[in-house]
Amino acid sequence: MSQVITRRSLFQTSGAFLASGLVLPGSLTAWAAPSEQQRIRLNLNENAWGPSPTVAPAIEKALTQISRYGEPSAAQALVEQIAAYERVAPEQIIPGEILVELGLYLGSQGGPGGEFLYSTPGYLALIDAASRVGGVGIGVPLNPAFENDLPALASRITPRTRAIFLVNPHNPTGTVSDSTTFHGFLRNVSQHATAIVDEAYLEYTDDFAQRSAASKVRDGANVIVFRTFVKIHGLAGLPIGYAIVPKEIGKFLRKQGLGDAEALGRLNMAAASAALADQAHVAHVRAAVASERAKWHAVLDELKLRYTDSRASFVFFDSGRPHDEIASAFAAKDIEVARAFPPYNNWVRITIGLPEENLRAQQQLRRILAH
Repeated sequence: MSQVITRRSLFQTSGAFLASGLVLPGSLTAWAAPSEQQRIRLNLNENAWGPSPTVAPAIEKALTQISRYGEPSAAQALVEQIAAYERVAPEQIIPGEILVELGLYLGSQGGPGGEFLYSTPGYLALIDAASRVGGVGIGVPLNPAFENDLPALASRITPRTRAIFLVNPHNPTGTVSDSTTFHGFLRNVSQHATAIVDEAYLEYTDDFAQRSAASKVRDGANVIVFRTFVKIHGLAGLPIGYAIVPKEIGKFLRKQGLGDAEALGRLNMAAASAALADQAHVAHVRAAVASERAKWHAVLDELKLRYTDSRASFVFFDSGRPHDEIASAFAAKDIEVARAFPPYNNWVRITIGLPEENLRAQQQLRRILAH
C-alpha cells in the first residue's frame, strides 16, 4: 500500500500546480478522460474521479507553511477527526501507511518463527515485512467463490500463529465475506492470535459500516483494522492511511514513533482531513464505480467470461488465455492492466476507470478475444 511521494507527484498536487492556471476539479464530471493517444492506467486501482474538491484548497493553504514540519496539533486534530468517524477513542487511532510497521512489530514479538496466516493470492505488504524479522507466512488458498476461506484459515491456527491477515474486500478478487460469518470468525480467532483486516476497498461497498471489522475493535477484541485515503478518497499521490487498534497496541506503536506529525507530512494531513470531511464526494465515487462495475460485468457476460463478484474498484475475470498475452495486447493500445496473480494465470484484474476509459478497454477486450 505504501507509495513514495516523488517530486512530480508532489508538484501535481500542490499550490504550484494551482498557480500554473490549472485547477483541480470541483465535481465528478470535471475529470477529463484521456485522449485516444494517451495511456490509460487501469492497473493500480487508483480513483479516476479524483479527490474531493475541498482537497486542493486545503493543500494550497498548507503550502503557505511548507517550509515547516508538520505540527503535532494538526496530527492530533486528524486523529480526533478519524476517531469520531470510526467511533473509537483517539488513542486507538494510529495515522499513517503502517502495514509494514505492523508487520515488523508483530513479526518481532516473541522471537523468530511466528506464523502469519493470509489468503493467497493477495496483498502481502504486512506478510513480507514480518518475514524480514523472522515471521513465517502461511498462505491459504481462496475458497471456490474466490473469497477468504475462513474455515480453512481457522483450521491452520496453531500455538505458533502470531497473526491472521485478511483483506476484505479481497484483492485481487474484490469479493467480500458474508458479514455475519466474518464477524463471528474474527471474534473466535482473535482469542488465539491478532486478527488484522485491511479494508482498503471497503468503502466501495454500500454496507461498509456494518461490514467493517472496526466494530470488533470497539468491542475490545484483539483485532486491528487498516484503512487508507489512497483508494476511494483519491489521495494516491499523497499516501496516508490509519489503523484502528486496541489501546495497548496503540500505546506501544506510539512509543515507536508511529503517527508522528513530521513523518505524516503537512500536506498529507491537510488532504486527508479535507477528504474525510467530504462524505458526499465519497458517496458519489462509490455510486459512479458501482455503475461502471455493472457495465463491466455486463460486457463479461456478453463475452461469456467467468468473473468474481467484485464489490471493489476493479473487476477480475478469466480471459481463457495466458495473462501476459492479454496484458500485452492491452498495452499495444496504451492500456495498462494489473500484473498476474498466480495461480490464476489466465485471470485479469482491471481497475474501473472513467466511462470513456472503460469503454476503450472493453472495446479492446472484444478485439483481443475475437482473434
